[in-house]
Amino acid sequence: MTSDAADLARLQESARNHLWMHFSRMGSYQTAEIPVIVRGDGAYIWDAGGKRYLDGLAGLFVSQLGHGRTELAEAAAKQASELAFMPLWSYAHPKAIELAERVAGYAPGDLNRVFFTSGGGEAVETAWKLAKQYFKLTGKPTKHKVISRAIAYHGTTHGALSITGLPELKAPFEPLVPSTFRVPNTNFYRAPQHGDDLEAFGRWAADQIAVAIENEGADTVAAVFLEPVQNAGGCFPPPPGYFERVREICDEYDVLLVSDEVICAFGRLGHMFGAERYGYQPDMITCAKGLTSGYAPLGAMIATDRLMEPFLQGTTSFAHGYTFGGHPVSAAVALANLDIFEREGINQHVRDTEGAFRTTLEKLLDLPLVGDVRGDGYFYGIELVKDKGTKETFDNDESERLLRGFLSKALYDAGLYCRADDRGDPVIQLSPPLICDQSHFDEIEQILRAVLVEAETKL
Repeated sequence: MTSDAADLARLQESARNHLWMHFSRMGSYQTAEIPVIVRGDGAYIWDAGGKRYLDGLAGLFVSQLGHGRTELAEAAAKQASELAFMPLWSYAHPKAIELAERVAGYAPGDLNRVFFTSGGGEAVETAWKLAKQYFKLTGKPTKHKVISRAIAYHGTTHGALSITGLPELKAPFEPLVPSTFRVPNTNFYRAPQHGDDLEAFGRWAADQIAVAIENEGADTVAAVFLEPVQNAGGCFPPPPGYFERVREICDEYDVLLVSDEVICAFGRLGHMFGAERYGYQPDMITCAKGLTSGYAPLGAMIATDRLMEPFLQGTTSFAHGYTFGGHPVSAAVALANLDIFEREGINQHVRDTEGAFRTTLEKLLDLPLVGDVRGDGYFYGIELVKDKGTKETFDNDESERLLRGFLSKALYDAGLYCRADDRGDPVIQLSPPLICDQSHFDEIEQILRAVLVEAETKL
């Protein structure tokens, strides 16, 4: 679809006058053109002017199966014609029941209880509220605090934002919900005190959770929220043994381990859940994004049978819910999405090709600006540095000029939609659709190389 000049002008004017975009500097669009995406097919998207871009971010870590899947659109239309809406407030509908059983079947251990939400932030809110009420019902009412990692992102609602470890995101909205505390993340690239011993670093990082619990008092800490691969900061995978040690610590202090898999679940790491990839058993999983591959909004909090047990007694209720949580149309889309996952072997495809993706991206390490390439599955961060030998990073002004002043627009203009991010050290983030192959990896690398070489001349 290519719009004529008059149509494009009308879209731009209307967007400037009425559309408040998310996480966007709206003032910059008073003079600059707003990118308008009108179509997608496979791993590509097209703008209103007809230009094609490789979707190197899968929308926002969402479009696992790529764009233009008519089977998912048809599943939505069919369900809408039968039952367009029914809330899960004391009533159920078949698609929510079927999907809950399906999701529980994929989840590790006895994570058998599925509470549907509209998205990831709501899933995180749900997990924290459940942790607090669970301990009140089981005779430990002072356990309410949450521990999460530095620079970690867990959502934008007041509770989820409180758990988030990004001070600059939180400051405009303070005071937030109290009782959240931060521990170090697993950024091995920035951990010189441990030399080359990744396992020792992982043990140290995990043990800081025990230190935080001791400092706050074990009788006050309810949960630890951790992503399998931390997103903000540029994709920090867990060191060997890290989650094994975290699980031991949580068991020792009777603290719930929440695996925040809003990004990492449903194939991003080559498994339905990241906890499966790294071999740990959480008490709760929060998920969203890839559950429907973005064809409809849906999220979930998955809990163990133990956490449900107090709510099966007498008149006890979890007084929490969302109007659109478990929406019939979204649930139908999710079921069709999971059917395709199984039929096309999406997880196996990621496991078979992730090595090639990594190898292709690591070619960029020959560039002066590229300090580190890290991640797993189809989820990578490329850290940019001023000096590869010393790992010296850019100051705030330099990062602003490099990322927002040049890279973001230059990559887009070159035909790659991805993310230049400075939550932590400056990185380029990549999470393409899970259907991508070597041709897409090569295209990503070639565009990145050309733009990063040009960026050198801008510094």
